Amino acid sequence: MADDTRPALIEIQGLTKRFGGFTAVDDVSFTVAKGEVLGFLGPNGAGKSTTMRMLAGFMIPTEGTAAICGHDVQSDGVAARRVLGFLPEGAPTYPDMTVTGFLRFCGKVRGYRGSGLDDRVAAAIALTRLDSVRVQPVETLSKGFKRRVGLAQALLHDPPVLVLDEPTDGLDPNQKHEVRVLITRMAPDKAIVISTHILEEVDAVCTRAIIIAAGRIVADETPGELQTRHPSGKLDDVFRQLTLQQAA
Repeated sequence: MADDTRPALIEIQGLTKRFGGFTAVDDVSFTVAKGEVLGFLGPNGAGKSTTMRMLAGFMIPTEGTAAICGHDVQSDGVAARRVLGFLPEGAPTYPDMTVTGFLRFCGKVRGYRGSGLDDRVAAAIALTRLDSVRVQPVETLSKGFKRRVGLAQALLHDPPVLVLDEPTDGLDPNQKHEVRVLITRMAPDKAIVISTHILEEVDAVCTRAIIIAAGRIVADETPGELQTRHPSGKLDDVFRQLTLQQAA
């Protein structure tokens, strides 16, 4: 559970999303404090990405609320987005732009100009190790590099809250390690949510894990606490056990 002694930068209460007769997310509530890295886990179709989109303000919930740094993402959406870095599934970009051109565009949208814009773009490129491809059009990049461009735009304005949907998808082992080190380094000053299906990522960087299945939260504990739920002590066995129980 969240540490009540630290400020909650993410607050979700009763979040629900229905598509006709299908409930994709069902009464989900949690908070994330500054300094926490929350792994948001679940099988395909569990409601992870739908929850992330509602938290980021890109999808309107059927019921419930989400707030970032005290700003409701629906009624105060502009203020909420100013303090949020969001890496969506697929990380859409403008494929004909160069990496630097795309990041400059993102920076201008966020209000940066002149030397401030140059500094923010240079910092994002350095953090995500994109210097070798900075003048290439995005469409010419590998899947892994495209993912890093998406991560760079999320980090560009140094936000206090990061919501990252599958941040290491498509990366090779070395690139995954680099991203995990980066997340760990940023963690003390931010609230970070990582939606993932890679259980080793939870062990590597997360201080807490929520497992969602069939749209509902079935566990909210530290990785160490989760491991005690199964005799093997392995997260993948715990994950399988909890998600199968919910499906039944």
